[in-house]
Amino acid sequence: MTFDALLAKVRYEGAYPTRERAQEVTLQVLAALGRQLTGDERVALAARLPLEAALEFTGQAPAAERLTGWGFIKDLALRTGTTPAVARWNTGTVFSVLAQLTEPALLDQILDQLPEGYALLFGRPELRPRQGQAA
Repeated sequence: MTFDALLAKVRYEGAYPTRERAQEVTLQVLAALGRQLTGDERVALAARLPLEAALEFTGQAPAAERLTGWGFIKDLALRTGTTPAVARWNTGTVFSVLAQLTEPALLDQILDQLPEGYALLFGRPELRPRQGQAA
């Protein structure tokens, strides 16, 4: 997928008024995800992104603190000067497009690495217990 195609998909899915707004949202969310995802999953996801998106995603140093899905939304809202509702919309839009770019096995690996609360952001129900938690 080209960067323009990625932005067109995000623009359509998120009902953003302009390509520029879709680009801004996409890069903000990818940067935030880049701070949370590490290891092989980070490399594999970056390989599926267009170059411009991959550079923004991998250009972020991993955060010292692992954020839950809700923590991710609050952090994104704070960094972008939006409300948590807008940050949730933006994240859900970009993550749903990312989910379409990756095969289910990779998305499972990504979700296994991230703390609780990300499955819903990717458009999946969080049905299985997290590693280390009782059923």
